[in-house]
Amino acid sequence: MLEQQPGNNHSSNPVRPHLGLVCITASDRVRFRTITRTRYLKLGEAEKRATLRDIYSDNLRRLDGAVAFCQRQGIRLYRISSALFPMSDLPGDETGGQVLEELRPQMAAIGNHIAEVGLRVVMHPDQFVVLNSESAQIVQTSIRVMERHAGVLDMLGLPRTAWTAMTLHGGKGGRSDQLVETIGTLPANIRNRLTLENDERAYGAADILDICRRAGVPMVFDVHHHICHDGLTSLEDPSIGEYLQAARETWPDPAWQLVHLSNGRDAFADPAHHDFITSVPSAYRQVPWIEVEAKAKEQAIDRLRIDWPLAD
Repeated sequence: MLEQQPGNNHSSNPVRPHLGLVCITASDRVRFRTITRTRYLKLGEAEKRATLRDIYSDNLRRLDGAVAFCQRQGIRLYRISSALFPMSDLPGDETGGQVLEELRPQMAAIGNHIAEVGLRVVMHPDQFVVLNSESAQIVQTSIRVMERHAGVLDMLGLPRTAWTAMTLHGGKGGRSDQLVETIGTLPANIRNRLTLENDERAYGAADILDICRRAGVPMVFDVHHHICHDGLTSLEDPSIGEYLQAARETWPDPAWQLVHLSNGRDAFADPAHHDFITSVPSAYRQVPWIEVEAKAKEQAIDRLRIDWPLAD
């Protein structure tokens, strides 16, 4: 049962937050195929193309199935997997990109399906994307990865705005100026979708808020990272509501504000995520879009809808 936080039932201006599914389901209903780099590099050129075409085509069918799943479940927000097209951003290998170009018609059809059902789609590229690394090569590789992801979103016909958020962490600690500088050089289809999220180590909420203001990109507030970074002991700490409001002001449309929600697995400030959402800050009743980062995926969303009935 959800731990009810003080004030949860007495919001002066309640909204109905939309709860988002992250990439896959706890069951096998939404799953995607992949291939390891080692196996891929052992293939001949013709085999590489055939293998990627098979995987990409299948994953597109599965993505379309994920859209249908969200529609059936009444889920309005979906985080697309950043590993949907493995090997498509491999340095020096254009095979994946060429296969994606061949699949443009299928991608456009899925994009139409997304629009028809009114699903908001976002993405969270992996931790190896570091835009402020001390290594220029890593920065360039990271930009290449982001270009591929943005290209996929373009092929799906998704808006080049923060509605289709591409969320990154701050990256290398102590290099906020470099991050702001790199963001300013990004292509429009990346920069206009880019959002930044606070983490529990290098860039806390105060740090990432400052970067977002300076770079002119929206902030995705993660309450659990904030708890871990600042050593909080309560979800009703005043700073949570304060950062939520400050983050909302960084969004071009406050109705687009996106946040992350999770709880610690074994302790309140355990960085590992719990299977379910066991407690929610009352301030979260004021946000419109919540990505539920719980291990039980759609089961966690179902339970949260029962325990936190204002949602959806």
